[in-house]
Amino acid sequence: MIGRRLLPAIAVILVAAHVDAQPRPTVRLKPDTTYEGPADAQQSAVRPRPDPTYVTRAAILAAEDRRAPVPRDVAIIRAGLYNSDPQTQRIALRALGRLERPSLIPDIVPALKAALPEVRAEAANAIGQAAQGWKLATQPGVGVTTIDTVMGTLVARLDVDSESVVRAAICETLGRLPYTSAQQVRRAEVALVHTAPGESITDRLGIAQGLEALIRVSQTLSPPSTEAIAKLRALATGTREVRLKPDATNGTAATSVPTATNVPDATRGPAATSVPDATPRADRDSTTLDRGVRLELDPARGPDATNGQDATPKPDRDSTTLDRGVRLQPDPLRGPDPTHDARVRRLALEALIAAGAADDDVMSRAAVDGDAQVRRLAMRAASMSGRAAAADVLHEGLTDESAMVRLEALRGVDARRGEPTNDACAASVAAAGDRDPHVALLALDDLGRCDPTADAVSLLERVVNDLSQAGSPRGWHRRAHALVALASAAPEQAAAALPQFLGSRVWQLRLYAARAALVLKERLTLETLANDADDNVREAAIEGLTTLAGHSADGVYVSELERPGYQVIRAAASALAATPDPDAAVPALKDALQRLIREGRDNSHDARSAITATLEGLGTRVEAPRPARDTPVASPLDAEDLRRLASARARITIRDVGSFDLALLASEAPLTVVRFARLAESGYYNGLTFHRVVPNSVIQGGSPGANEYIGDASFMRDEVGLWPHVRGTVGISTRGHDTGDAQIFVDLVDNPRFDHTYTVFAQLLNGTDIVDAILEGDVIERIEILGQ
Repeated sequence: MIGRRLLPAIAVILVAAHVDAQPRPTVRLKPDTTYEGPADAQQSAVRPRPDPTYVTRAAILAAEDRRAPVPRDVAIIRAGLYNSDPQTQRIALRALGRLERPSLIPDIVPALKAALPEVRAEAANAIGQAAQGWKLATQPGVGVTTIDTVMGTLVARLDVDSESVVRAAICETLGRLPYTSAQQVRRAEVALVHTAPGESITDRLGIAQGLEALIRVSQTLSPPSTEAIAKLRALATGTREVRLKPDATNGTAATSVPTATNVPDATRGPAATSVPDATPRADRDSTTLDRGVRLELDPARGPDATNGQDATPKPDRDSTTLDRGVRLQPDPLRGPDPTHDARVRRLALEALIAAGAADDDVMSRAAVDGDAQVRRLAMRAASMSGRAAAADVLHEGLTDESAMVRLEALRGVDARRGEPTNDACAASVAAAGDRDPHVALLALDDLGRCDPTADAVSLLERVVNDLSQAGSPRGWHRRAHALVALASAAPEQAAAALPQFLGSRVWQLRLYAARAALVLKERLTLETLANDADDNVREAAIEGLTTLAGHSADGVYVSELERPGYQVIRAAASALAATPDPDAAVPALKDALQRLIREGRDNSHDARSAITATLEGLGTRVEAPRPARDTPVASPLDAEDLRRLASARARITIRDVGSFDLALLASEAPLTVVRFARLAESGYYNGLTFHRVVPNSVIQGGSPGANEYIGDASFMRDEVGLWPHVRGTVGISTRGHDTGDAQIFVDLVDNPRFDHTYTVFAQLLNGTDIVDAILEGDVIERIEILGQ
């Protein structure tokens, strides 16, 4: 047995040495540039002999990046499971999971009994990721390995593992398995609800993650039970469950002594230490900074316990008795710290909202929580409620100290009002002067739904005709949003103001003019903007013409197929679907497709897919684009990259706003960190923008075309893992599995629905206020890689 285990290890070292000896692949950046390594003259010198550990890791990661198309690649990854280095074992486990092949689950399962808890946690996560492959299978589980057997294995380990971090990882995996029956969902729910009666903060987090994922993904199969809802209410309100037992003397209920107390773990949370062990914990991954200091980043709470919000405590409420013999009592051990268990409360509240079970008591408690994100979620719950208490919660939220709460409250008022009311419109008029620009812009958008009252229309007209900051890079937003709103509220006034936008030097103003022209049904204006110098403006004009003019504007769509912008080609090809004049459209579509194929850029995939779909619909057979997962990649990774970026940081400077620092999570997403670092060092991101800003969600940027469809030439593989999408995490934008093109996004709030779907490769270290202040079109002055 020992000899059989050594053979794969020897094989991986030999293959790794061969991989590292190969010529370094060229990484495609912009169409007219290439990058073949760091430009720094010092780094072009002869390198020292690589560390064998990093060589082995690089071989495993390269096989993963190729998605292991041949048995040799799978053997390389499997060999890593028997490596003596725990981090290498974790990399191998993650790689097997990311292949999303349920047939590899038996290779992962033995690691659930590994000596180190971080390895066991990684194994639980890898099982959850490998199981996602069943979504694509015609039969979810055949032979020995099925969803039921996997669930049975995980539940058995949940009952015996002594480490809370492992139990938490198992809980989360149980919540996200691709179940196919109500019985499976119910079995998973029972396991989660009854996990560790005296759970620690990490246990509570795992239970909350598991239940949130289970409800979000599988509640159509089986709605959550009363017991699960009670558990979530306890977690959401920060109370303890005290089981009630019948009193033998009189039959009345008497409380039992809790089996354990929820004592905060003083070792968790952000901490800077000089501990030499650089092996990161699964629940508390570490990033080594310069001067030998290691920053502990806790995914359970994030690196910033307050998340940039005021930590003023809110009062606890009295105990509440629920059905089925469960009483909720405020936990005195929480103390006045509103950040304690904050992420647990957020996840539980997300789950209750998804289940439609955030009742008045939960909503009211959340509305006065010390954590701003919990209060934000209270506003979401209120927006979905028709009860009178919800209106009071939203009213209070409009004046909350946190902008994220005010913004969500304003959204809630707009969602609840149905037909606009004077009170709702008055709230939007007042919020249009909010000190936070995102709140103010949302208020202007909302005014478009108001009746043409004197206050709403006069405010929009003043903003539209205010030319004081019309040409300012950070001053055009109010005019743009007000114009579109005015087009709905007062079309005549908007039509009179529209011409002044058409000649603006700021292309975003012309783009918003196209959106307003659609509302106003101004076809001539849309045809004019379809010839704009900026392809983003053209795209908006084409989409407007598609809605307004249909196939009577086919001549415009055919001409747009000659443009270089992928977003324009995609929009034009889609507009030509079912055209009554295929003789004119088909040759132009074929020419555009052949041009894109010759260019050979992975990220033209959406445009090629749109052309193919339209041609197929017109009866012309063409070869469909290769699926993104099957697109070959030239992995830009070697052992030296892993070493030099193991403790790196990045500093992003935004023009006229400020800078913020990121910890690069090379231990979580090494291939992504290497790609990002190389692009940053080449100057690729300098001068690009954050083109997409979704308040209370994400900001996205790093596109040479300032849009969703143009990024770096070659696709990136997803590197999803244990690190959650909490406020301040930085991920890679995709338009489907394995379609990242180096566009980045920053989570402005916790986004659990992104977990295990979008790569996390960095975490915000500072500058939360800078990130919150970023507006659409803000320019990335530069990105520097620090602390190598």
